[in-house]
Amino acid sequence: MVDVLSHGEKCVCELTALIGADTSTVSKHLSVLKAAGIVAVEKRGLQVFYRLKMPCVLRFFDCVSEVMSHSAKEQAELASSC
Repeated sequence: MVDVLSHGEKCVCELTALIGADTSTVSKHLSVLKAAGIVAVEKRGLQVFYRLKMPCVLRFFDCVSEVMSHSAKEQAELASSC
């Protein structure tokens, strides 16, 4: 969801369709992201729109990916040396 929101504001119905999850699941995840201060919410009529409030979170995901890749390489080197 964070990646989708990095490309612009989306309503819950759009997120549900893009992610392929039911509205309840998407709403629960958005609630957690909102509580963490990662997304901002704006209600317009009957629709609720979400936008990424903290774009720096994307760098965090890049960092986690890099750490996981590095760990996998280390594990492969250890396995090949045995």
